[in-house]
Amino acid sequence: MKISAIQLDLAFDDPLQNEKKIKNEIEKTMEKYHPDTIVLPEMWNVSFFPDNIQTNADKDGKRTKAFLSHLSEKYRVNIVGGTVATVYEEKYYNTSYQFDREGNLIHTYHKVHLFSPSEEHNKFTAGNQLGIFELDGVKVGIATCYDLRFVEWIRLLALSEIEILFIPAAWPNPRVSHWETLLKARAIENQLFVVGVNSVGTTDKLTFCGHSLIVDPAGEVLASSNDNETILNATLDLEKRKTIKEQINVFEDRRPELYNRYSV
Repeated sequence: MKISAIQLDLAFDDPLQNEKKIKNEIEKTMEKYHPDTIVLPEMWNVSFFPDNIQTNADKDGKRTKAFLSHLSEKYRVNIVGGTVATVYEEKYYNTSYQFDREGNLIHTYHKVHLFSPSEEHNKFTAGNQLGIFELDGVKVGIATCYDLRFVEWIRLLALSEIEILFIPAAWPNPRVSHWETLLKARAIENQLFVVGVNSVGTTDKLTFCGHSLIVDPAGEVLASSNDNETILNATLDLEKRKTIKEQINVFEDRRPELYNRYSV
């Protein structure tokens, strides 16, 4: 599967400007790279995150769904839609939408672990469902930014036998080393391809560190970036994952009866 991950400097609290930029970047990506799947960063409609989130949160996700559905159908490409700020029944969510090549919405994920140091939990409602879906017949998963730190959550995705994990993020400086290390660790320990897509640039609150990565199940970096806008590209050889799992039988050698006994 050919992956293109779009790392962007997003306009703060300006959905119209960000939509225009996303549209242009997807057009450029398709013309130049012809991927099977395009991946966007976290909270791309307003950046992470305005205090007055109620002003530009997408009502029921209608605007975002129409926008990404049109682009996926037009270019016959899967889109892992990063995340956007949404509002459903007066509750605000950090929401990801996924689309197939025909423009169909195939999955919705609300971020589960909200970043308390930035008081995200005071503005948004946490989701409670695993993010699992299929792209071109390949079982994949999604988790958002802070979710990456929760090993139990990512392991549940791995135990569901996903092959690729997508991590849209708005990961700030100065924790770039955490970001890179955790992406590689989650790939190695779960024997997965991991696609981490971050933002760049500065708001009045945060500076985002970029350094998006595409990592294979052995922890090898297939594509990487710095802190500038860019498009990462990699072809994921899913047969390599099978070979790695045969060589090191992590999942066959697990002892869940012990883990359950000592769980707290």
